[in-house]
Amino acid sequence: MASEAAEDRARSLLRRLRSDPVRMPEELAAFAVREMGPRAHTAVEKLRRRMPEADEARLRAQVASRGVRTSVAEGSFVGGPFLVLIPVAFCRALLAQAQMALEMAALAGRDPRGAERAAELLVLQGAHPDVGSAAAALAATDAAAVPRTDRRLAGLWQVTMRMASILGLRTVGGAHRSWFVRLLQWLLLGAVLVVGTVAPLVWLPYMSVAYRRSGRAIAERTSEFYFGAPAGLPADTESGTGRGFSTALRRALASVGLVAGLLLLVGLTGAQVADRAWPLVLLVLLGSSIGVSTWWQLHRRAREQSPGERQSDPP
Repeated sequence: MASEAAEDRARSLLRRLRSDPVRMPEELAAFAVREMGPRAHTAVEKLRRRMPEADEARLRAQVASRGVRTSVAEGSFVGGPFLVLIPVAFCRALLAQAQMALEMAALAGRDPRGAERAAELLVLQGAHPDVGSAAAALAATDAAAVPRTDRRLAGLWQVTMRMASILGLRTVGGAHRSWFVRLLQWLLLGAVLVVGTVAPLVWLPYMSVAYRRSGRAIAERTSEFYFGAPAGLPADTESGTGRGFSTALRRALASVGLVAGLLLLVGLTGAQVADRAWPLVLLVLLGSSIGVSTWWQLHRRAREQSPGERQSDPP
């Protein structure tokens, strides 16, 4: 199944990244070409057969649009008890973006299975300034002994933050943003994290916007790199983004409304456990979080296993 295969690849990559967080970009690029290159080659061949009359610009726009949608869908996750899935979701989104870049390379007449594509991926991700330095870093990675630190939480945290930086979900250095703007961004993230622990679907609109922004950015960089032209992505208002965001926002509000309604019911009925109200409040918060999170994971898996659903449905 496509969903299970994507999750297996993400977990396999995550295990490798945790072994050596410092070399994460190089490990990611090499893994992407090795695992995604053949799939990118096949995907472009199928696209050309399906759209024989399309010119290069139309094919490029098709690959870019599909890549952005897929990265949003692959990275979708919920909070609550499933916060531990965040690194896996980041891996899935990064691999979806890598596949988009490899498909762009294939459209440009370059072999997406070639080792040189890994160096180009590093440049597109901003990990290295040019292909030469990226190739040298990849060669050093191949020759380096990888320490076994994959069981350390510190390694997992470092990898997660680096993946968030590559995805554009956090700013490194912040040279172009004032301390006040960065503070507001961290406060917003903290608020979403806290509320999302209780009402998991609060994550959906927040992450949908973040993944779409980062996906569009790498699509444009990739198109300029291989074609010297824009990707041809439609404006968000033309691409169904408004509908997708509205759906995610409604689900988030429903998630908050469910928790608020249950707490209001407890307050109005005066229900207690062991002659105290707070244990029941904790049970309501925990039960609603687990219930909504489980429903969303089952809903996602069912949608991903249905032909055609993943490209048309919002997260």
